[in-house]
Amino acid sequence: MGHTVDQETKNPEKIDVNSSYFRYNSPLVQVGLIGLVCFCCPGMFNALSGMGGGGQVDPTAANNANTALYTTFAVFGILGGGIYNILGPRLTLFAGCSTYILYAGSFLYYNHQKHQAFAIVAGALLGIGAGLLWAGQGAIMTSYPPPDRKGTYISMFWSIFNMGGVIGGLIPFILNYNRSEASSVNDGTYIGFMVFMTIGTVLALAILHPSKVIRDDGSVCTNMRYSDVRTELWAILKLFSDWKMLLMFPAAWASNFFYSYQFNNVNGILFNLRTRGLNNVFYWGAQMLGSVMVGYIMDFSFKSRRMRGLAGITVVGILGTAIWGGGLAHQLGYSRGDKPEKLDFKDSGSAFAGPFVLYFSYGLLDAMFQSMVYWVIGALADDSAILSRYTGFYKGVQSAGAAVAWQVDTRNVSFLSQLAVNWSLCTISYPLLAILVILAVKDESKVEEGTRNEAAHSDSITDSKDNTYGGLSMST
Repeated sequence: MGHTVDQETKNPEKIDVNSSYFRYNSPLVQVGLIGLVCFCCPGMFNALSGMGGGGQVDPTAANNANTALYTTFAVFGILGGGIYNILGPRLTLFAGCSTYILYAGSFLYYNHQKHQAFAIVAGALLGIGAGLLWAGQGAIMTSYPPPDRKGTYISMFWSIFNMGGVIGGLIPFILNYNRSEASSVNDGTYIGFMVFMTIGTVLALAILHPSKVIRDDGSVCTNMRYSDVRTELWAILKLFSDWKMLLMFPAAWASNFFYSYQFNNVNGILFNLRTRGLNNVFYWGAQMLGSVMVGYIMDFSFKSRRMRGLAGITVVGILGTAIWGGGLAHQLGYSRGDKPEKLDFKDSGSAFAGPFVLYFSYGLLDAMFQSMVYWVIGALADDSAILSRYTGFYKGVQSAGAAVAWQVDTRNVSFLSQLAVNWSLCTISYPLLAILVILAVKDESKVEEGTRNEAAHSDSITDSKDNTYGGLSMST
């Protein structure tokens, strides 16, 4: 069947819509729904990882599982945007979410059998699923909102998503509250995570196709069409020579690289089990605060969108430097060969305060850093198909960095060296992102014109591919 695009698709008329903000097909509700999906699945995964060692006394199994996870995530993160464009959101997100349940179940199994193989295989499968989920999530979060409110929608998503980490942190805290000397979390903790992940998997079926999502001004969010394999592979390969993606590469590599250090070597080393669960409540709560701060700066600080982007990068750069500096000051007090006595939130008194504030600050910085990068990605285009590839590339590179980081920790690289690399990667990212904003981000007055040109360019590419490979079917 030949590829055709009718005049209505190329120049869509605005549709009369109910003025309610809570229409099921509104960007607000759909971004909220993807936030709830991520609340239940990666939000709970974050809480599980944040305890250090997946809630086990020996982090080796979790480190190896995470290496397998982020290795496959690196591949399927990059491919995920193309898969999303072929399958659409529901199938992509449902398939991705289902792998989270298996991963949590593998640690329930490990609690009894102490065999790593299941956890490692489940980690590899989760990497595939996470690649699909995050490519779909990125496309939805960056393409559905109006161009001048992307920061606000990103912060809303990030707040809902990280509430999962808050609730997920409460699960091990409450279930292990009376086990101050416990080394590994109990079975109920993993079962609780699996229940939430199952709910998120089912909820993924409520996500609408982009062509059915209508903004408040009556415009369709995107004219995304179902694509084909060859078209998507070609588009993905081109990303590796795209100067915009190359400028974003260090930020993508850095953005999950610091997790192994923060989870295992700060939270896991400094605090006992129940306190780690409490700390995660505040770590992910800090993420909600950080995302709101960045969202406000990048949507409301200046009239010019380019200036707002530069302001956000500057603020995150200054705050990040201060937080990593504080981390260095604290890290000088312990090492792999000289580990401190574990702190408890009830019994350690004032000694608990400083490390707790540091871990809270790491959570704040994580959300600010990633929200900043997502805003920049969202400002590069307004088309769901293009943004799904951009976010897939970001998540793929991010996951490759994380795979390396988990193995770095497994091989007992010094805590101080890990901190220095994390700080350096973040610092390198800021000027490169600033250059990207200056060169590639248009102000609002030019966005509509740029979007039209982008759509025309996309049409010419798919028309050319259609002549060679057979057609793309219109979405319904």
